[in-house]
Amino acid sequence: MAANANTSCPVIWLLTDNKPGHRNQLKGLGNRLRVLAGASLHWVDVSTVKTPLWRVLLGRPPVLMPALPQPDLIIAAGSGTHKMLLAMRKLKGARTLVLMKPGFPLRWVDGAIIPQHDSVKPGPNLFLSQGAINAITPIKEMCTQPRGLILVGGPSAHFFWSDDAIMAQIHELLHKYPKWSWVISSSRRTPASCQQALAALETNRIQVITPQDTGEHWLSNALAHSRCAWVTPDSSSMVCEAATSGVPTGVFQLPAKRRSRVALGLAAMQDQHLVATWDDHYKVMTASPGSRILFWQADAAARWVMKHFLSTGL
Repeated sequence: MAANANTSCPVIWLLTDNKPGHRNQLKGLGNRLRVLAGASLHWVDVSTVKTPLWRVLLGRPPVLMPALPQPDLIIAAGSGTHKMLLAMRKLKGARTLVLMKPGFPLRWVDGAIIPQHDSVKPGPNLFLSQGAINAITPIKEMCTQPRGLILVGGPSAHFFWSDDAIMAQIHELLHKYPKWSWVISSSRRTPASCQQALAALETNRIQVITPQDTGEHWLSNALAHSRCAWVTPDSSSMVCEAATSGVPTGVFQLPAKRRSRVALGLAAMQDQHLVATWDDHYKVMTASPGSRILFWQADAAARWVMKHFLSTGL
């Protein structure tokens, strides 16, 4: 590894397992550290490097590309990255940070960023975020045209899924707001039966798309061209992304499974008026573009990282 010659520019390694959700969290935090602290970001794909258990136990990092500069901070997201992160915990001059609640004791790393709904006891080396960090940035100028975005997930461990319940709520929106145009997107978890029902809605004012029709920047572009967003509650990541954008966001109603941590986190966001319940759909559809509450967890987390783990600060 090359030495970090420019000490004023923090070098950060982002350990990824390339799962979209995990990579999205790393991207969101990394981008803010690049903007705020001038950080130099270096992605490390853990699938390309073997990290045997003995390296984890002894804190001996595996051999990586020699061109990688010496890191000041190593950030990992996803259980598949934990072996490499722990193997690097004794790397001279580098500190380690894990995103999401890990399966190992938190004292094994220097810090962690964990959603509040995971009910982890607060500590000086912890940042408790509201939901998962994401790469969406708040929209500067909100769309004023009557365009709505509907994001449909599917069965999950936290809510009882019902095609009929979701379709009934979508039909009600389309009926009550006939002058609006809509983009409806399903996800990889959406049941085939629900996808078929959604496809049948397509008209000249209703566009229905599937995950195969979307790319890396599709969601941010879709939110930027929407005056409101409606999301099924099973996907906390989609809810947080919509809320982060600043677009007035509502959450469809599905019964929560008992003691669901994700459902409790969603309820907390609703209590703080970051997102609305289905019963308050009128507020979402009539919200003023200037009435939004700033909800940017990637930015807040980045500022916390700068204060506690980097030599630079605000």
